[in-house]
Amino acid sequence: MPKIVVPDEKRRRRRPTRGGTILTETLIVETALRLLREHGSTGLTARRLGLALDCDPSTLYRYFRGMDELTLAIGDTLIGQALRGWSPSGDWRHDLGTLGRRIHGAYVSHPQAAVLTTARVTGRANELAADEAVLSVLRHAGLPVREAAAVYHAFIDQTLAFAALDAASLALPNAALRADEEIWRSTYARLPSATHPHIAEVAPLLATEMVASAYPGALELLLDGIAARLDGLATRG
Repeated sequence: MPKIVVPDEKRRRRRPTRGGTILTETLIVETALRLLREHGSTGLTARRLGLALDCDPSTLYRYFRGMDELTLAIGDTLIGQALRGWSPSGDWRHDLGTLGRRIHGAYVSHPQAAVLTTARVTGRANELAADEAVLSVLRHAGLPVREAAAVYHAFIDQTLAFAALDAASLALPNAALRADEEIWRSTYARLPSATHPHIAEVAPLLATEMVASAYPGALELLLDGIAARLDGLATRG
């Protein structure tokens, strides 16, 4: 039998937990982020969350229908952190670049949570606000509706894809991360030009380049492409 979901207006627990805490959605999400940071994605369970909040795990279902809904709330919280303090300047390239770096940075600052949430669509307030902000920047830049939709898709997916990739690396155990980085120096740097001429000539650069996020460069390439589209529209117009 599915769990009975308490209406939103009645979800707040009036009585404090055993530890004297009044539960809220915000507190539950913040605690879940801490558990993810400390124990990884497998460490986020209703039982462990209940222990951390000093409440019966069943109490959590007054706030979330299940752990999946909590996961969506976590993702939306990260987007909210990215938007905090942001406002448009009127310069589309600056505004879009800032939004991209903020969203990417918010996810990467919580790598274990990012691994769980970058592929999800929350439909919650912060996600909607971010989508509206990006589309507003694109439309005010002069992109027609169809073009704005296509560029929005590329921008959001690129940002979240790089966030997922970078977060997955950061979520690795330190030993595994160091071992992966060492391969660029121990293997690629030693390949002979006779068999791998192109790798050999760029190997010193790869040893530095490949251990850092490619998102800043990829973002600039995308912004250059948008600028080229806008120039083309201006020429045709």
